[in-house]
Amino acid sequence: MKMGQHSWQFTSNPALISTGVVGGPFEANGKLKEDFDHLYDDIWLEQQSFEKAQQKMMEDAMTIALNKGNITKEKIDLLFSGDLINQITPTTFAAHTIGTQFIGLSSACATSAQSLALGSLAIESNVAQYVLCGTASHHAATERQFRYPTEYGGQKPPTAQWTVTGAGFGLLATNGQGPAITTATIGRVIDLDVTDPFNMGAAMAPAAVDTIVKHLADRQVSPSYYDLIITGDLGKIGRSISIELLHEKGVQIAEENYNDCGLMVYEDEQLVQAGGSGTACSAVVTFGHIYQLLTKRTIQRVLLVATGSLHSPLSVQQKDSIPCIAHAVSIEAKEGIQ
Repeated sequence: MKMGQHSWQFTSNPALISTGVVGGPFEANGKLKEDFDHLYDDIWLEQQSFEKAQQKMMEDAMTIALNKGNITKEKIDLLFSGDLINQITPTTFAAHTIGTQFIGLSSACATSAQSLALGSLAIESNVAQYVLCGTASHHAATERQFRYPTEYGGQKPPTAQWTVTGAGFGLLATNGQGPAITTATIGRVIDLDVTDPFNMGAAMAPAAVDTIVKHLADRQVSPSYYDLIITGDLGKIGRSISIELLHEKGVQIAEENYNDCGLMVYEDEQLVQAGGSGTACSAVVTFGHIYQLLTKRTIQRVLLVATGSLHSPLSVQQKDSIPCIAHAVSIEAKEGIQ
């Protein structure tokens, strides 16, 4: 199952049999609104806090994935999930509601790919038949923790990004219809001494490049093998930097086949500075839009490279640099697997 030095190959081709994707009112005005299963008209979701609203989104997205896959929650062997809030408490409460065995993840915005990689590993090793994978974020909850509460009205620089309010979950199975998870490349922590928490794209771009280069080398393919390579939430700044770094490393990637989830979620006129971000960013794009493209055979092969910034409010206050990571998974329509 080991592929090269840094990657795993899943010979059983775990199937992504269904997904559940929900979003907030701001996402309802974005580019991908048709690919959500449900869009809320209020960011509170009738809850008493934004954190509880995030928990509710996770519960709803998981329930939608189970219903679409015609699987009861009692049949789920494992849940892999996490989020950005302290001690991943929204995820923990949602996991209690679902009631299955739970492994909490803490890779920030790389959690979507990490959950898919670990879920596929569980199926590949025959310890699970059905696995739920995914994550969520809430704009107001994340802003309150990492920057300023939205009520403060602080002005943000052009390099800042907008945390997606939403949740995306996928149901993996040993057998079934749907795209397959074929490989995964687990990233390493990259820290180039970036200290600006309002410029996550620049901080995360080197980690994305490191993982992409290692994945292509381990799999012995060129970027053109994939119909689409998507990074997690580098935004305009990070995507531009990553393309430059890839070219420096001899990876000639076609810009038309390389996109970023942070640039795919929102319309150009929506005021999101450098693009979308948050753990939900890559989750809603992957389990919504990308899943639809794969199931409709519009595309055959996608490499998701979810990027995560591993800082905390405390580490920023203590003037530490911002360590980052990127995990990659390849998702392929079964007709496209080689």
